[in-house]
Amino acid sequence: MTTTPLTYLYAPGDRPGVVLKAIASGADVVIVDLEDAVAPDRKKYALAATAELLAAPQPLPVHVRINSPRAPEEIETLTGLPGLCALRVPKVAHGTDIRRVASLAPGVPLYPLLESALAIEHAYAIATAHPAVHGIAIGEADLRADLGVRDGSSLDWPRIRIVIAARAAGLAPPTQSVFPDIRDLDALYASCTHGRALGFLGRAAIHPRQLPVIERAFRPTPEEIEAAAQVVKAAAADGGALALPDGRFVDAAIVAAAERTLSLARREIP
Repeated sequence: MTTTPLTYLYAPGDRPGVVLKAIASGADVVIVDLEDAVAPDRKKYALAATAELLAAPQPLPVHVRINSPRAPEEIETLTGLPGLCALRVPKVAHGTDIRRVASLAPGVPLYPLLESALAIEHAYAIATAHPAVHGIAIGEADLRADLGVRDGSSLDWPRIRIVIAARAAGLAPPTQSVFPDIRDLDALYASCTHGRALGFLGRAAIHPRQLPVIERAFRPTPEEIEAAAQVVKAAAADGGALALPDGRFVDAAIVAAAERTLSLARREIP
């Protein structure tokens, strides 16, 4: 069994000390950022510092967000490093973008970030562009700018679109984009529960204080765990469709969902 990741913490690549603190923060995955969090005149240093850090294995999965699919120096520098777990690829609009990265990074898992209307339209094609694609996600700030919208709920359609594309491609559920206000933890929790209802699993964070809120929002509640256990127990006693004493109807799809709930409660991937 491996642990189901729920929390992904970004850290700027040009601040190695912050990256080390992120690795020790309790996040499930750390994403070293070479893109938005790094000033243009610090890009080369960020790449060199990240390569130095990842020259050794790390105690948890470390992903690196490169600057674009057309960043061959970054891709070639990072590929093969013992501490690199995956590359996060922003500005992906076509399947060809991912195939280009995959050709430069053989064996490295890739996570395309969909940040434009065109990318959302090509979501399934991107998700299935190459076997190296292990997941897809939205870059909501850039997508909101591209669409010219302000209200977060206006992104619900593209959010659902990538949830469906990921499922159709046989990938894990997408993770939610970052929540930019690190002080309003109540709003973060509400946003996470909304994302969970849409089919997301886990979320990226920009500050360690957001991590426990994200985990709490995405882990099943005690009531959900109890209900799932009842379903699995009933299905084990009677392999066909049946109705529970409280009136819930149980069939194969309901049992599968209940088993996923129990696996997530244990933080395990079967």
